[in-house]
Amino acid sequence: MKTKSAEEQVSIIRGKYQAIAPYLNERSRRIWVASEARTLGHGGQNLVHKATGLSCATISKGERELASTDTGGVEIGRIRKAGGGRKSKLAVDKNLKQDIADILEASTRGDPETPLLWSSKSTRKIAEVINQDSPRVSHSLVAAILDDMGYSLQGNRKVKEGTRHPDRDAQFRFIAEKTKDFQRRGQPVISVDTKKKELIGNFKNGGQEYRPKGAPTQVNVHDFMDKQKGKAAPYGVYDLSKNEGWVSVGISRDTAAFAVNSIRSWWQEMGVARYANASELYINADGGGSNGSRVRLWKVELQRFADEIGKDIHVSHFPPGTSKWNKIEPKMFWLISKNWRGKPLTDTATIVQLIGNTTTTNGLIIKARLDDTIYKKSVKVTDVEFQRISIETDPFHSDWNYKIIARNL
Repeated sequence: MKTKSAEEQVSIIRGKYQAIAPYLNERSRRIWVASEARTLGHGGQNLVHKATGLSCATISKGERELASTDTGGVEIGRIRKAGGGRKSKLAVDKNLKQDIADILEASTRGDPETPLLWSSKSTRKIAEVINQDSPRVSHSLVAAILDDMGYSLQGNRKVKEGTRHPDRDAQFRFIAEKTKDFQRRGQPVISVDTKKKELIGNFKNGGQEYRPKGAPTQVNVHDFMDKQKGKAAPYGVYDLSKNEGWVSVGISRDTAAFAVNSIRSWWQEMGVARYANASELYINADGGGSNGSRVRLWKVELQRFADEIGKDIHVSHFPPGTSKWNKIEPKMFWLISKNWRGKPLTDTATIVQLIGNTTTTNGLIIKARLDDTIYKKSVKVTDVEFQRISIETDPFHSDWNYKIIARNL
């Protein structure tokens, strides 16, 4: 029999390869070319390379897989061995997810009573910002990462919050940038607020919990306040860096003295141990209520606290009508409400226990304690007392942003 020339062999192999190539995956292609090369014997690998265009390294890999009894570490039915293939973008770019979270931080929207978050930025806009210096991510991958982070597309929802202040967004950016600066330097940043007051007693509490069928917890028909027990006013402190919180459960009035004493309790019970080397403290607070920007007693009490701990206290207030954007609302208060849903708040001990047992899979820790101090109502701060405060205001909205300087007394 006449032996075929090398050119004829190449032509035959090329014809066969072109016919079956569309039906081959990565691995089966290697096995097929390796089988052809083995059949041809010496010089077969070079001929197959010329016929198919596949590299000799690929053909050699196929030959090793054919010769190996363990299929080269690749399970039957797999194309590559475990761990093979291109690594995910998040594995290569380890800062990508955090960079996306940072971009969303100042533009996050949502109902603080639910865990669902959503963003007003589009995936294409986020990708544009991320890719400013160099290509890092596609808008489709941004969408996948957002989904993994718990964000979703949301439509408009009418929520009456009053007139929008023209400097609202600028104040949000101011708070966000200052928070990042404090966290970068290892200084404490806390979000504070008073949770809505709760009736103490055997009253209906919204929500449901699992109980034996036909045996719901029986509560009072009418929600008339028990004059002996009164109401509970939980004042919360949330540590933005440590994901930890403190709640003082007050039974008196929600005054500025109560608010600052709650912050003092957080510092004594949690803050001082975690920020032993801190030189200053940054507080994010609502613009109204006991910690309002116009409340004189709030600043007087903060001065006393600053003098006690020997640290300057920076304060930023959220603009009017934006209390839902205070971090303590979505990060802590809604979780407390979720934890005690369907449970009557029969006494202060129950309230403290339910708050303290609030946790999340992300490691949230909350400590709570009863504050049974009776705080005076309508405490007047004279002009002389107010002028003694060592306060330094920021050029941008001095009414919202200021620093209480600790005095060496």
